[in-house]
Amino acid sequence: MATYVVLRDLKPVTSSTFERPLGLRDVSEQAPSEPDIAVEEINSRSKVLALSAEPRVRAITRVMPTQLVRPLDAAAGGNEPTAWGVTAVGADTSQRTGKDVTVAVLDTGIDASHPAFSGVEIAEQDFSGSGNGDHQGHGTHCAGTIVGRAVNGTRIGIAPGVTKLWVGKVLADDGGGNSDMLFRGIQWAVQQGAHVISMSLGFDFPGLVKRLADEGWPIDLATSVGLEAYRGNLRMFDALMEMIRSRRAFEQGTIVIAAAGNESRRNIDPNYEIGASLPAAAEDVLSVGALELSGEELRIAPFSNAFPQIAAPGVGILSARAGGGLVGKSGTSMAAPHVAGVAALWWEDVLTSPLPATSQTVLARLIANATTQRLNPAADVADRGVGLVRAPR
Repeated sequence: MATYVVLRDLKPVTSSTFERPLGLRDVSEQAPSEPDIAVEEINSRSKVLALSAEPRVRAITRVMPTQLVRPLDAAAGGNEPTAWGVTAVGADTSQRTGKDVTVAVLDTGIDASHPAFSGVEIAEQDFSGSGNGDHQGHGTHCAGTIVGRAVNGTRIGIAPGVTKLWVGKVLADDGGGNSDMLFRGIQWAVQQGAHVISMSLGFDFPGLVKRLADEGWPIDLATSVGLEAYRGNLRMFDALMEMIRSRRAFEQGTIVIAAAGNESRRNIDPNYEIGASLPAAAEDVLSVGALELSGEELRIAPFSNAFPQIAAPGVGILSARAGGGLVGKSGTSMAAPHVAGVAALWWEDVLTSPLPATSQTVLARLIANATTQRLNPAADVADRGVGLVRAPR
């Protein structure tokens, strides 16, 4: 018996031409996709095959573990932690604040009582089974970078004008979870109308292999099942994102952002680079690499995974600490919220312009306005993407 996650499309099933009046369009052509995530215990491959053959099923895969992209030493790079990212991306001089934009953070929850979130309407939903709230601190720090108000005179948030925040707790208090929690969290955030979804987590392939091996599975079989689950979860993610993308013809759309990961070790060897992992590697997910500040120059953080689409400050980032006060953290986990915050600023900019108010328009502005001006000239495009994310001027 194994746990599987099943993605279905609940929009009306296509009807036959002979079943509808002449000249009328099929109702399915007039309705957006309706993703539905279900978790099922399945005891045979034949059952998996039977489910995959159902007309509404878009993807089915074994559940695999997830974990937060764990922050590194906050003082990495030799600088005292500050909220330097606010200035680096130009949020401090932008006229946009994220007003009327809705953001979703899928992480370890949030300390909703923190002063950084004063005036923010926070809706929490627990998918982890450990209850709302943030006993780990990761989600609170990420949310603070996106929407945080000033704390003791220090501005920490990129988009402090955001007043509606959806917080999906998709990782338990120990920082771990399962992929079904994440998929259900994404479905929930999209259904709530989130303009932006921010994720600083990854799929734990080694963790799944170890868990199976600890249960007595031969290592080659555990590895094979782990690879199958990773491949299946990638296909699941791509199928879910395709359904979300198809909804753009009917509604605003959602920009989904994810941290590229912290597994590279360029400080040991310049060629010790790990590619962006899931969910950052999935189709239509904006992957984010981390930058560090060296004098006035921005450099690729040595831990930042390769092949991000865009980059943002991620070393020595000061933000909200669960329980009160501020704390510094480093990682692509800290970079992704900067991009989410800037995405909120661009959403406001587009919503107040004559441009089509869709996620495609916002994403285009986000990418087109990135810059390489302050980046070290030696920074490889494979490590920094289109460059440093920038707020509307």
